[in-house]
Amino acid sequence: MADGFKTRNAERKDIPLILHFIKELAEYEKMSDEVVADEAILEEWIFDKRKAEVIFALEGEKEVGFALYFHNFSTFLGRAGIYLEDLFVEPEYRGKGYGKGLLKKLASIAVERGCGRLEWSCLDWNAPSIGFYLSLGAHPMSDWTVYRVTGDTLTKLAE
Repeated sequence: MADGFKTRNAERKDIPLILHFIKELAEYEKMSDEVVADEAILEEWIFDKRKAEVIFALEGEKEVGFALYFHNFSTFLGRAGIYLEDLFVEPEYRGKGYGKGLLKKLASIAVERGCGRLEWSCLDWNAPSIGFYLSLGAHPMSDWTVYRVTGDTLTKLAE
């Protein structure tokens, strides 16, 4: 891992930086047109409602990556887990251990909080990330398919 690697928790003043990383990730995933989050929404949901947490990977004092996560719950384990929604490291800092450092930090948070698991999703075409996750001992949940309801469909389902 690069010398001087450390993490820090996001603070309210970091909202523009969080949005920057979200947009960078969306661009990498070829999904930029799906980003509707803005600073006000992020402030409300991350800092006011406390529905997610963010940590940054630092090189010196510079934020070079981030992880956004929240708690989920396993009825089978009878305890909470951590769900990693987004992990992103700036391209010029990849391959230096920052992604692994962020995952190690999340694993330590999960253990510290008594969580039963750490999980995330990965796009099927993202071979570099899949290889990286497998190298850490992560296992794909090949028997499961993610389902999603959003927008008008979500509204109609709620009626």
